[in-house]
Amino acid sequence: MKFKGYRRPDGRAGIRNHILILPCSLCASETARFIASQVPGAVYIPNQGGCAMAAADLEITLKVLSGFAANPNVFGTVVVGNTCENVQASLLCERIKELTNKPLKSVVIRDVGGTIKAAEIGVKYAMEMSMEASKCEKEDIDMSEIVFATECGGSDPTSGLAANPTLGYVSDKMVSLGAISILSETSELVGTEDILAPRCVNNKVSEKLLKIIKDNEDYFTLHGESLRDGNPSVGNKQGGLTTLEEKSLGCIHKCGTSTIMEVYGYGEQIDRNKKGLVVMDTPGQDIASVAAMVAGGAQIVVFTTGRGTPTGNGIVPVIKMTGNSETFGLMKDNIDFDASAIIDGKAGIEDTGEKLFELVTEVINGKKSKAEALGFNDMSLARKCNFC
Repeated sequence: MKFKGYRRPDGRAGIRNHILILPCSLCASETARFIASQVPGAVYIPNQGGCAMAAADLEITLKVLSGFAANPNVFGTVVVGNTCENVQASLLCERIKELTNKPLKSVVIRDVGGTIKAAEIGVKYAMEMSMEASKCEKEDIDMSEIVFATECGGSDPTSGLAANPTLGYVSDKMVSLGAISILSETSELVGTEDILAPRCVNNKVSEKLLKIIKDNEDYFTLHGESLRDGNPSVGNKQGGLTTLEEKSLGCIHKCGTSTIMEVYGYGEQIDRNKKGLVVMDTPGQDIASVAAMVAGGAQIVVFTTGRGTPTGNGIVPVIKMTGNSETFGLMKDNIDFDASAIIDGKAGIEDTGEKLFELVTEVINGKKSKAEALGFNDMSLARKCNFC
């Protein structure tokens, strides 16, 4: 099966053709926003980190930001620095060059004389890239080159009964086509170890999976906290979920029944040669989880929600779906797909899954998701330490 996509010079295949304006830190974010607003086809990442960071958080931030630039939906990147931040523009550019050979420019606000001058230079760089990007022609690319990210947020019982199993059906179908599908949210794998570990391709992968789940719980214990104090969330409980384990048992349905082939760290580059279902170690916070998978190379995200969410991502299309008919009715501006017919007994998972797969292929081929059409661009990063 083929899709229409953009072949990048590093060999990857994108489904969008963005110019990325990438701020090194929160102090450069507004200048980056201004640059992006002046150039059609440009997007920026509202980075609220990049400064006052411990070494571990510096590494996380560099990994994710460079991964954004390497994402195949990006034609080229303009890095915007301020000067004093931990994530120096020169350092970030070095990390980007380790991952990709796509067009890359940088501008540092203080070095060029302030925001107005930096914006002038940044707009020039972005405009030049935009003109080059406009010459890119879509070509037929095999569906096996898709990295398909799955996410859930604002879950309720309909998530585990309808939305997630429907997404699981699509995940399995993508895997059958030779693609990579990512299961995320480590905190919501707690309680499912006995189900997921036997599904791993070998003992090494199984041990990695069990380790990230244990480490996740131990991290909270180290700080005198309990993972269960914040998960399930207030909204989850209002929707009818009572325990983290109950939530987890619904969550894992979105990965279908495929064998787990690998486990990746937060924001780690996905090995495009290792096809099938994989797990990424991400937090339960939806936006930080999506950011990690985008940094890893995912070109598209399908996001299930019971209570509803408007979130989107500036680099990849995010398809929102629900199994809750009330939520779909209240949030038609935000939610792309309604799987509630399963709850009503009017449709099955397979039939609904085929309809969702049809939508996924349409979005891969250029149709905008609702979050994409609204221009929603949410950003959050996981971190290990408080600000320095």
